This record gives sequence, structure tokens and C-alpha cells, in this order.
Amino acid sequence: MTLLKAGRRRTAPRPAAGAPPWLLVVAALCASVAAIPLVYLVVRAADAGLAELVDTLLRERVLRLTLNSVGLAVAVTASCLVLGTAVAWVISRIRMPGGPTWLLVTALPLAVPSYLAAYGWMVAIPSFNGFFASWLVMTAVCLPYVALPVAAALRGASGDLEAVARTLGSGPVGAFRAATWPRVRPAATAGALLVALYTLSDFGAVSMLRFQTLTWGINSAYGASFDRNQAALLALVLVVLALTVVAGERKTRGQVTATATRTVPMHTVRRRWLPVVAVLVLASPVGGVFVPVAGLVSKLIEAETIRGIDVPRLLGAIGATLGLAVAGAFVAVILALPIAVLAARYRGRIVNAIESVGYLGHALPGIVVGLSLVFFSLAVLPTLYQTVVMLVFAYCVLFMSKAIGSARSGLAAVPEGLIDVSRSLGLSPLATWWRVIGRIAAPAIGVGALLVGIAIMKELPATLLLRPTGISTLAVELWNRTAVLEFGSAAPYAAALVLLAAVPAFVLSGIRGFAKEEE
Repeated sequence: MTLLKAGRRRTAPRPAAGAPPWLLVVAALCASVAAIPLVYLVVRAADAGLAELVDTLLRERVLRLTLNSVGLAVAVTASCLVLGTAVAWVISRIRMPGGPTWLLVTALPLAVPSYLAAYGWMVAIPSFNGFFASWLVMTAVCLPYVALPVAAALRGASGDLEAVARTLGSGPVGAFRAATWPRVRPAATAGALLVALYTLSDFGAVSMLRFQTLTWGINSAYGASFDRNQAALLALVLVVLALTVVAGERKTRGQVTATATRTVPMHTVRRRWLPVVAVLVLASPVGGVFVPVAGLVSKLIEAETIRGIDVPRLLGAIGATLGLAVAGAFVAVILALPIAVLAARYRGRIVNAIESVGYLGHALPGIVVGLSLVFFSLAVLPTLYQTVVMLVFAYCVLFMSKAIGSARSGLAAVPEGLIDVSRSLGLSPLATWWRVIGRIAAPAIGVGALLVGIAIMKELPATLLLRPTGISTLAVELWNRTAVLEFGSAAPYAAALVLLAAVPAFVLSGIRGFAKEEE
């Protein structure tokens, strides 16, 4: 019985002083990968000089681009925070026909890239552009980032305080604000952080919808070969905005102490209010999925589109997308594992610093990473400029944090007792990792790899800047055709991208189910 309890006891983090030196060094080297683009971008901006930096920042065009980026990010984040919280409350507190299906419907927009959603809206409404169009599309795509974590937090929130508030005369909204909101606020602010970063870094949707933001300005400045310094300075401005958002979220982040809770009873909505509730929940899936898919299908069924498909080019784009996704996911997981092992087993300032650097790529927009690696490769490693190696490296910088978080959770769940028993039976640390730790953590590591792979399939700006000549992904082909308003010829690539991204999504759900069985 004692051995059984030991086997169930999960690993508790140990002080960083107990970590093997080789693990600290390897984890630090892997984490430094994420810092290379930012460091080099700062060096490049410093070379431009203070006078050029001030002159660039005070230009009317730069101020307008900055205000457009900030304004769009604030508007999208605010609308997602309000609507996402409302949607989460509905699917968690109201009994509706279909039950858990509504949660799946709410998550659907996560599978659609913003530029693909913009493509569908432009097919339906060719004159659809500007701030409102960008706000609508980005809100529809990003709303699940708030709705899903808040819904999960609501399931664990205590119903006792909310019930007390109702008995004291508070209405449903007042009781939620006073008793439940403080408990779900950390989940809501974390989701709002993802929305703000996604909106600031978006390039494809705002460019298609002709709303000029910093990402658009960076791409335009880079395209003008005589003004590369301005591109670097604009990229630095965007990074400062992103890091400011991250710092603000960390400062306002709250922590909730787990307590014994009473399940909140589900409310039965009145029949007359059911259409209103359905519209609220379906607004994001309709705007982020159904309208784009409808536009895509309308173009695919046109006879001209079917006859005009360049099959070899389409197959080449599918092969390039799959190959880059597999390569990027594999390398990202290899780099993430030492950081995840260190973070799961040890604690301390050094460990926190290494892990934070590893997550740095999460705050760097794709166009900034792509631009900085263009400068870096030309100045330091010219032989790697426009090669698959540099493109895969960019993917690792951007998406390694997804693999770190997933792998860390899996490794932290490995029972300490099993590791002790394995070592007591004479197995080496490597054999223990392979036969015990690796097998238990494999589902979580696999989830991280699939998340990275899906993100790579949808990535656009870094791919546009770094892809080798002659290699084109589905996202790039879709962008190139949509940029010149060739919606019909873009449809096959959009359809292939949706179908291709759906495959790892199904596998992902299977791995998560396996992980739950293992637990």
C-alpha cells in the first residue's frame, strides 16, 4: 500500500541548486534560441542610431500605424473579453439542447487562420475592408481564446458565494460579478493576453482587409530595399507593444486558492430567450468558420475553378506544408524537452529565467521573427539565407513555447515513486527516462508536437520572408492569389489547408483521450 501511494505521488519541484549542471546548460542553450531574433533586432536598431530612431518614431505615418495597431488590439480584446465571458457563462450555466456540443462549436474558430476567415468574407462581400471589417474578423477568430478558459474556470468555481449573493437580492449579473468573476478573472485575463498578442501580430487578415497596421508597415518597409532600417525600427516598436501587453497581464494576473465547491445548478432558459442565447453562442463560429467555408465552397463549385486547378502546384504546396510542419514540430520538441524537464523537476530564479526566455517567442509576432532572421542570416550566416534550415529555425522560435507548456505538464505528472523504484532496480537515468518517464509523458509531448505542427501549417508572414525560392506552402499560395483578388484560384489551396489542418486536430483529440485514460 505504501508503494502504491508512492507511485501515485506526483513529482514535487526541487530547488534549482539540485539540478544537474549539464541540464541547466543544455536548457539555457535551447532557450537562447528564442532570444536570438530579439537580440539581433535590438542590435540592428541600435546601429541605426538614436537620431534615426527618434525621427522614425515621430513620423506621422508611423504614429498612425501604431495607433491603428493599438486601437484594433484594444477593440478586439475588449469585445472578446465581454462576449467570450458571456458565451462561457451560457455554455456553463444554461441547459440547452445539444449539451456539450455547444462547447465544441465554440472552439471551431481556432482551426481557421485569420487570413482564411478574411478571404471568406471578401468572397461574400468584395467591398469588405477597413477597421470594422478587421475588428469583426479578428473578434470572430479570437473569441474562443477567452471563452474556453473561462468556461473551464466556471466549472471549478464555487457556487456557494453566488447562491448567497442571489439570496441577498442580487440579480444573475450582479451575483456573477461579485462572487464568481474574481475566481475566473485569471483565466479571462490570460485569454485576453492571447487575443491581444494575436491581434498585434496579425498580418494576413489586416493586409487582405486593407487596414494598415504595424505589421503591414513592416512588410512594406522591408519590400523597399532602400529602407530596411525603418523595417527594423518598426519591428522593434511592435515588439515593445507585445512585451508591454505581456508585462501588463502578469501584473494584473490573479491567483485563486482552490476550495471545496458546490456545483452550480444549470438554469433552463425560457423558450422565448433561446434564440437570443443561440445567436450569442453562434456569432463567433458563424463569423469565423461558416461564412469563410461558405465562400470557399461557392468558389470551389464554380466550373472555372475546377478546370483551372494546377494539380502539380497544389500537390507541391501540400507536400511542402506537410514536410515543414513535421520538421518544425520535431525540432521544436527536441529544443523544448530540456527546458520542460528543468521546469517540471526544479524551481528557482534560474529555472524561471530559462523558462521565461523559452516562452519569449510567444510574444514575438511572426513578421518580426522573419524580418530579424533575414537580417541575422545575411549578416552572420549568409549561406543559410532563404534555406529550409532558417525557416524551420523561425518556426521553432515562434512555436517552441507550445511544446514547452505541454511537455512540462506531462513530465510534472509523472509519479515520483515510479522514478525511485526504477532507479532502485538498477536502471540508469537514460533507461529510466526511456522506459518510465518518456512513456508516461509521451501523450503530452505528442500533443505539443501536434500543436506546433498545426501552427506551422497556418503560419504566413515568417514563411513569406524566409521560404527558399521554389518552395511554397498552402498559406503562401492562398496569400499570393488573394492579394491580387484571384479568389477562384485561391479556393483549392484554402480547401486543402482546412482539410490538412483537420487531420492533426482529430489525432490531437485521440491523444488527449489516451492521456486521460492513462491518468
